Amino acid sequence: MKLKTRLTIAFCAVILVPIVLCGAAMFGFSQYQIKAIERTYDIDFSIDTFSSSVQIISQSTEKVREELQEKADTDPDGFLNFSYLQSINDELSDKYSYLLIRKDGEIYYQGTSDDLTALLDDLPNYGEGDSSEGSFYVGKDVRSLIKQVDIAFTDGSTGSAFIITSASAVIPEMRMLIVEMLIAIVLILFFTAALMAVWIYTGINRPLNKLKEATNRIKEGDLDFTLEPEGDGEISNLCRDFESMRQRLKESEEEKEKYDKENRELISNISHDLKTPITTVKGYVEGIMDGVADTPEKMDRYIKTIYNKANDMDRLINELTFYSKIDTNRIPYTFNKINVAEYFEDCAEEVCLDLEERGITFTYENKVDRNTVIIADAEQMKRVINNIIGNSVKYIDKPKGKIELRIKDAGDFIQVELEDNGKGIAAKDLPSIFDRFYRTDASRNSAQGGSGIGLSIVRKIIEDHGGKIWASSKLGRGTTMCFVIRKYQEVPA
Repeated sequence: MKLKTRLTIAFCAVILVPIVLCGAAMFGFSQYQIKAIERTYDIDFSIDTFSSSVQIISQSTEKVREELQEKADTDPDGFLNFSYLQSINDELSDKYSYLLIRKDGEIYYQGTSDDLTALLDDLPNYGEGDSSEGSFYVGKDVRSLIKQVDIAFTDGSTGSAFIITSASAVIPEMRMLIVEMLIAIVLILFFTAALMAVWIYTGINRPLNKLKEATNRIKEGDLDFTLEPEGDGEISNLCRDFESMRQRLKESEEEKEKYDKENRELISNISHDLKTPITTVKGYVEGIMDGVADTPEKMDRYIKTIYNKANDMDRLINELTFYSKIDTNRIPYTFNKINVAEYFEDCAEEVCLDLEERGITFTYENKVDRNTVIIADAEQMKRVINNIIGNSVKYIDKPKGKIELRIKDAGDFIQVELEDNGKGIAAKDLPSIFDRFYRTDASRNSAQGGSGIGLSIVRKIIEDHGGKIWASSKLGRGTTMCFVIRKYQEVPA
């Protein structure tokens, strides 16, 4: 999950969840307290009275008022009985109210010890209160809920009974409800925030811990693990990028190991291939120095052998130098227009002379138009031909060796084929012959030698010319090397 989405959900949850839970808690607690109020105050509680404790008390004292009204109608002088008044006041005190009796303008009974000076002036006179309305508020500084019952005593005097409830009265149940709601709100907010914090922390910390562990493993040089991303968020994308980096580092490490191995193999190959001609040269030089070459014919043969071995060493060194340029993509190409027929005729003539000295039959065949032109580096293309032929010469095992050079027309391309009658290449080795340092002769006998980079150089040059090279072979019958180069075509103006 994206971090933005996670934070949005957390923000909404922190707002909405407490509202919903607080609403549910308020409903639950209120229902519980309503039942408690109904039991305690013997009233039918409605939602309209829920907002005010005074309204609740007013309802709870209504039965007392009705009782007082009945008393006033049937036995008005009963209000002169202090025992009766005290019992009524005790009942009212449980309802956070008290009784006040006024007779002929004077206070006859007061059910509270509070100073009522400010309240007495606001009390309605006999006959001014409308008992049908049930209750009303009086007072300025301290408002009180008043219920009035007028009394006509038998002696002709008049008075009033007042049920007085302070407007600031709060019943315990309401107080408890408020306290419970406050506690519930605090707990809901706390646990909601804690839950969202844990959710966000877990969602961020878990992948970060994976990243930390992966970083430590890479720091220790361990790349053999997989970092599995979870989800599709920013941190998951970071994990994917990190995994991609790890894979590239691993590939780079493997490539480095392969490169180091190839370099060691190259050094070994070059050392081996240089050792043989150097040993031969030393042997023939010692023979000359010791006077073994005591005839002009021997001297000439010794010198020619030394010269040929020196050329072999020079070829190996040049091959190594050229390989270093390949490895750093610094091959010095000089592309020019080349007439195919003329160029390959010259190559064939040069190669033919060398192969004849080796006792190998060489044939050349051109099947392309004599005006066909390609864009190529003449020197590097000659290196391609020489490397392929040189490789063929090493592996010709027939008494009469044969190499054929054929130039064919392949539509927009020319196709060059070099076929020999050597020992051939096994099918399992064929896909790898253009790889660097690959050799089919693991024994590396001195007769064949080679650095193992000749054909890799060939492939690199052909591919840099925009061409393609491949080989086909049959064991015991020989090998055919083929490559194609695109023809040069003039674009009409």
